[in-house]
Amino acid sequence: MAPSLEEPAAQAFDSPQAALEAPLKAQPKLVAPEPEHCPGPSSSAAGTASSCAGCPNQSICASTPKGPDPDLPAIAARLSRVRHSLLVLSGKGGVGKSTFAALLAQGLAGADPRAQVGLMDTDLTGPSIPKMLGVEGEGVHVSGEGWEPVWAEFMLPSRDDAVIWRGAKKTGMIKSFLRDVSWGALDCLVVDTPPGTSDEHLAVNSLLRDAAPRGRLDGALLVSTPQEVALQDVRRMLDFCRKAAIPVLGIVENMSGFVCPKCKAESQIFRASTGGARALADEQRVPFLGAVPLDPRIGMACDYGESFLESYPDSAASKAIRGVVRRVTRAMALRYGEEIMHI
Repeated sequence: MAPSLEEPAAQAFDSPQAALEAPLKAQPKLVAPEPEHCPGPSSSAAGTASSCAGCPNQSICASTPKGPDPDLPAIAARLSRVRHSLLVLSGKGGVGKSTFAALLAQGLAGADPRAQVGLMDTDLTGPSIPKMLGVEGEGVHVSGEGWEPVWAEFMLPSRDDAVIWRGAKKTGMIKSFLRDVSWGALDCLVVDTPPGTSDEHLAVNSLLRDAAPRGRLDGALLVSTPQEVALQDVRRMLDFCRKAAIPVLGIVENMSGFVCPKCKAESQIFRASTGGARALADEQRVPFLGAVPLDPRIGMACDYGESFLESYPDSAASKAIRGVVRRVTRAMALRYGEEIMHI
């Protein structure tokens, strides 16, 4: 039986499977599948967004009564003890964005023994954070406080199954992540996102901005490699951030050179043909947060779910990552005029 085409209902779920099935339950009937980047029939942009042009559902969505998102109060309550949040973005896949997001979260948590840091993986169709943190295969604990830990892969019969969801269903799942997960009191929530610009980015940005007091989203950190083929997508991502009113905390150049562990000589694996991320940051007038060199041990640590920063604290990559952590925390503290952590 083919699934229906409805937006998820506004409710809290007592199990991950209920959240997975909720986007398929009854809501306004549509006459055709949603197009890519559909804002959803209950969204304020329904029937008027650029993705609605030519859609058979356009008139239905445009005439659907609009109102405040009923999920926002529940999300605001859940995030009330989250002091800061930031997005980790990349214009292109394969630049090490998710790896860096995990290292950033570990670096923030390790910078101060009192720090509490959360990491949310919104790459619903290709989650890799669970593997990197060593929680792959763990079940979801559901209690009166909410779910923990959680990501989309928990809700599939097999971890090899593909996640094939349209925009409205992705938005519904991200709402569940923010509304139903027991985040608790956090100094910072790091949000890993898919490459490019898609429904996940729009959803998490609008929900964090609208649901939390004072615009809880501190900003975005962009990850790139040195070569121009990656930097050209970072330019597009910077344009997206400006259009979506997301503050840019800065750019990180990942895989920036390789230091031989024996002779200590540095080789440029990905050459910066146009000056690399530092030149782009200067060109776009955004902060350059640092360059992280290649280290094969990072990949091994991620595969085994271990902390690279704890295992190799004196490596060049660990020192570079800790430098980025210091600059990010300073940027967030300056934004609100307060101290985020004791670094």
